[in-house]
Amino acid sequence: MWAARQAARTLAQSARPIGAAATAVAAGAVASCNEDHIGAQELHWSNHGALAALDAKSVRRGFQVYKEVCASCHSVERLAFRNLVEYGAWSEEEVKAMAEEVEIVDGPNDEGEMFERPGKLSDYMPGPYANEEAGRAANNGALPPDLSLIVKARHGGADYIFSLLSGYCEAPAGKAMLPGLYYNPYFAGGAIGMPAPLMDEQVEYPDGTPATVSQMAKDVAVFLAWVAEPEHDERKKGGFRWITALGIAALVAGYTKRFRWANLKARKITYQF
Repeated sequence: MWAARQAARTLAQSARPIGAAATAVAAGAVASCNEDHIGAQELHWSNHGALAALDAKSVRRGFQVYKEVCASCHSVERLAFRNLVEYGAWSEEEVKAMAEEVEIVDGPNDEGEMFERPGKLSDYMPGPYANEEAGRAANNGALPPDLSLIVKARHGGADYIFSLLSGYCEAPAGKAMLPGLYYNPYFAGGAIGMPAPLMDEQVEYPDGTPATVSQMAKDVAVFLAWVAEPEHDERKKGGFRWITALGIAALVAGYTKRFRWANLKARKITYQF
């Protein structure tokens, strides 16, 4: 029995260096795979805070950047034209004119055929491609993701979107990039198939804001944060109303218990027969 225990202890001790070496090799492999990936920059956004709202002007500028730059490859299929009106940064006339510029496939009609009509407020934003196969064919087999929930789907949210869009740079010395890939340290692995989408003065903001790469990246990140949660501002306002109402109710309940119910509870009732 003692010999068996000693043999087992010896085997375990001899196995420990092997396990440690395997762990070190695995850690080295992970480090080598992720050496070009850095975390997203942490920025201070206007909507960070219990009662803070999104910057409506930035949302409007971000939509312009999306429409003029990003919409050629990416969709926001969960966003309807009416959402723009409900948010308040656009007038109803503006959005109606915007929707009428788009041809929507509808139907069938009385003859059973599909037809095209001008868009209306209840329609959702059309994508750049007719179907998934067309999107892959136009992008060397890769399908550009829909951006409706991209801020919630990526770790870091708006910080990641801003860092990715503004983080393109030359590959470091000694790092070879495959054809069709571009260096971006904020993308896992450092190589991304999307070329840098933004350049200085690529759009012209009506409000005169300088259209630098960082400004456009910030604006489109704010816009996508709103698209992912259009009810963001109303949710915070509603939460504040509920907290206020519950606070008042708690004060009324405390006053009632202390000065009304306590007196009734302390009374002694005697019955005479």
